[in-house]
Amino acid sequence: MSDSNFDVVIIGAGPGGYVTAIRGAQLGLKVAVVEKQHLGGICLNWGCIPTKALLRSAEIYHYMHNAGDYGLAAKEISFDLAAIVKRSRGVSAKLSKGVGFLLKKNKVTVVDGEARLNGPGKVDVSKDGKAVSTLTAKHIIIATGARPRELPGLEADGKLVWSYFEALVPETMPKSLLVIGSGAIGIEFASFYRTMGAEVTVVEVMKQVLPVEDAEIAALARKSFEKQGMRIMTDAKVAKLDKATNSVTATIETADGKSETITVDRVISAVGVVGNIENIGLETTKIKTDRGCIVADGLSRTDEPGIYAIGDVAGPPMLAHKAEHEGVICVEAIAGLDVHPIDKAKIPGCTYCHPQIASVGLNEAAAKLAGRDIRVGRFPFMANGKAVALGEADGLVKTIFNAKTGELLGAHMVGAEVTEMIQGYVVAMGLETTEEDLMHTVFPHPTLSEMMHEAVLDAYDRAIHT
Repeated sequence: MSDSNFDVVIIGAGPGGYVTAIRGAQLGLKVAVVEKQHLGGICLNWGCIPTKALLRSAEIYHYMHNAGDYGLAAKEISFDLAAIVKRSRGVSAKLSKGVGFLLKKNKVTVVDGEARLNGPGKVDVSKDGKAVSTLTAKHIIIATGARPRELPGLEADGKLVWSYFEALVPETMPKSLLVIGSGAIGIEFASFYRTMGAEVTVVEVMKQVLPVEDAEIAALARKSFEKQGMRIMTDAKVAKLDKATNSVTATIETADGKSETITVDRVISAVGVVGNIENIGLETTKIKTDRGCIVADGLSRTDEPGIYAIGDVAGPPMLAHKAEHEGVICVEAIAGLDVHPIDKAKIPGCTYCHPQIASVGLNEAAAKLAGRDIRVGRFPFMANGKAVALGEADGLVKTIFNAKTGELLGAHMVGAEVTEMIQGYVVAMGLETTEEDLMHTVFPHPTLSEMMHEAVLDAYDRAIHT
C-alpha cells in the first residue's frame, strides 16, 4: 500500500465494522477496514439476512398450503430446495456488493486480509500466510464478530451435525431434525425446517423455550410451535450423539432423571456464539477478556488506550443493530463529538420464527426481581380487526410500566409482524415517554399497531376492545 497511516483502522467489516467505517469517513476521518472474508460479515452473509430469505420462502409456502382460509385455491404445491437456497445466497451476495459500493463511495480503504494487532497503534495484515502490509493508526477498533459455540461431544461436523453455516445451504431436505438450543438461531431454523415439512424436535437446557424472553410470551410461542407439530423439550440436554452413515441417534436427558433416544436425519447445534478473540494479537496489548469476549466500557474503550471493541466480540447482546450503534458511538467519540454511552437495556431483540417474537427492556420476572412496583398491560391479537382480517389472530402484546412514575420498563410481543412493531416502543423508551404520552398518541386504524395502544391502556384498566 502506498499509504498505510490512518486515523482509524477497523478490524472486521461486519455490520459493526462497515457502519463504523462509513460514519468515521463522514466525520472526516481517514479510515481503513480490514476484512479477511466477506464484506458485511457473518450477519449479512451467513446469519441475519440469508435466514430471513429462507424464512420468507417458508412463509409463502405456508400461506400456499393454507390458501383455502382466504377463499383461494392452490394445487400441487411443492418447492425446489436448490432454488430456495440459491435465492437466499443471491440476496446475501447482492447486499455484500452493496456494502463494497458504500465503502468505496465514502472513500474508506478496504484491505483484503487477516489483521493482527502488533501493540498499540499498529496492525499487521497477512493473506494466505504472507505479509501484506502494516497499518498504523492512533485508533484501532476491533469488530471481529463471533462464531458458533461448540459443546464437547456435540461439535458440528458439517455433514450430520450442522452449525448455522450448513443449515443455511442444505443439499436435501431432512425428513427429521433435532435442534439443540431454543434461542433465536435455533428457533428460526426449527421454524423454517418444520414449515418445509421436516419433523422437528427442539431440546433446550433451560426451563422455558426462548430463555431470554418474557415467560408469558415464550409460553404462547411454545403453544404455537407445538400446534404446528414441533416437539419442544425444555429442562433437558443432549448427552451424546451417535452417528451412523446418514443419521444421528441422540441421547436426551431430562431434569427428572429420565433418558430417551431419538434418531434423526440431521442435527443443528444452536447453543450460542463465542467472540472471535483468538489470533488477533490481544497478547500484545493490555486488553482484558471475559468469557470469550473483550472487556469494553460504554464507549467501547478497552484497557489499552486507543484500542476499542464493538459488536459480538465485545459481548452480549450479540445483535447486529447493537454492533452498529456501538460503532457509531465509538467513532463519534473518537472524532470529538458529545455522545452518550450505549444503554443495552433499550436494545430490541427480534426472532423471525412463525409466530414472530419481539421485545425490549425488562420482562415481567426481571422487573419484579428488581423490586419494581409494576403495572402490566396485555392485548390479544384476536381482538384486533387487522389481525383477524389477515388471518393472524394468534398473538399478544404486553407492556410493563413503573406503577409510580408511568415509565415504560419493557414491551414484549408474539405474533405476526411484531418485529416491525417493536420499534415504536423502543422510540418511546428512548424518549422517556410515560403511559400518558402513549395513551394520547393516535394510532392509525385498522393496523396491528393499534394493539400497542390498547396494551398501554390495559395496564391502566382503560382498554377499549377487551
